[in-house]
Amino acid sequence: MSAADREKWDARYRSQGAESSEPSPFLTSLELAEGGRALDVAGGAGRNAIWLARRGLQVTLVDISREALALARGAAGALPVALVCADLETEPLPAGPFDLIISFNFLRRELFAAFPASLAPGGLLVYLQPTRSNLQRHPRPPAAFLLDDGELPGLVKGLEIVSYQEGWFSDGDQPRHQARLVARKVA
Repeated sequence: MSAADREKWDARYRSQGAESSEPSPFLTSLELAEGGRALDVAGGAGRNAIWLARRGLQVTLVDISREALALARGAAGALPVALVCADLETEPLPAGPFDLIISFNFLRRELFAAFPASLAPGGLLVYLQPTRSNLQRHPRPPAAFLLDDGELPGLVKGLEIVSYQEGWFSDGDQPRHQARLVARKVA
């Protein structure tokens, strides 16, 4: 991302604050182990990271926006959430291994090659991203930030797919066409 992109996200969080303090219903619906290390990729103001930390995980939240990370810092309080300001288009993922990696609404196809090495044996990747079918009802995100329908399973290499769903899902707002995946690193 360019400096202009960073400023765009900083301005958005400065003006709107955290979008929601509630974690993703997809995330909360999963049976996840309590404890261990987790990475929240492009986690914004930390709604999912904070929920994971409350469940006993040591969470690293990485995002490009300093404003988002400031909101996450305030919301996390004394919870074990490490904040990393990084541009994941030019910088690597924070050092693992992690027992859980989550990435919601952030598309960088090149990261799929890094996910297996960043996971501990038995670790899970939980991924959610809108697909091009979302454009049937919503102009945003634009096509450049959408998966092709059916694309996600083919991006996952070196991990065992535990579950995959694609369709219209409502997470408290208007339904979005999303691809949702849980994959495990086999020891």
